[in-house]
Amino acid sequence: MKRSFDVLAAILALILLSPLFILLSCLVKLSDGGPVLYGHRRVGRGGNAFYCLKFRTMVTDGDAVLEAHFAANPEAHAEWLAARKLQVDPRVTTLGIVLRKLSLDELPQLVNILRGEMSLVGPRPVVRDEIELYGSAATYYFKSRPGLTGAWQISGRNDVNYDERIAFDKHYVENWSFQKDIIIILKTIPAVCASRGSY
Repeated sequence: MKRSFDVLAAILALILLSPLFILLSCLVKLSDGGPVLYGHRRVGRGGNAFYCLKFRTMVTDGDAVLEAHFAANPEAHAEWLAARKLQVDPRVTTLGIVLRKLSLDELPQLVNILRGEMSLVGPRPVVRDEIELYGSAATYYFKSRPGLTGAWQISGRNDVNYDERIAFDKHYVENWSFQKDIIIILKTIPAVCASRGSY
C-alpha cells in the first residue's frame, strides 16, 4: 500500500507541478549559469547508496568555500560536526536561501520516489558518515526508505537536535501506519509555510 501510494502520488505531483519545475529550473540556471540539479550521495534502505536529487542551492565550488570557511571559523566547524548543518552557510546562493526556506529545492526527490530509492514519508536521507551517529538505531533507518518528509520536518527540522531526530526516525519505523503517513503529509504543508527550522 505504501509503495503504491508513493508511485501514484509522485506521478500526480510531477504532472501538476511541472510548470513550477520549469520555472525553478530557469531561475537556478539564470542565477549563475551552473547545473540546475544536484545529486548528493546518500544511504537508503538496506544500506544501499543513491543520489538524492535537489535543485542546486549552492555555489558550484562549494567544497572549497566550505573548507575556507571552516579554516577561518572553528566554531562553524564544530557546529557542522554536531549537526551536519550550518545556520549561516557561505555556500548557499541568494536564490538557494529562498528555495530552502520553502523546501522547493527538494521537489526533484519525487524522481527518487519513482525510482524506489525514497518514499513520500520516512526518515530523512543521510550520508554514510551520519550512520555512525545513529548507533544501534541505524537498524531502524535501514528498514525504511528515506522520506521526502517525515516526523523531523513537522517537528522543527533543523531546530531539532540530532538525538531527537534519531528518536523520531526510530519511532516512525517501529510504529508505522498508512494513517500516520497521511497525517505527516498534511502537517508538512503548514510546517513548510511557517519555514520553522529551515536553513
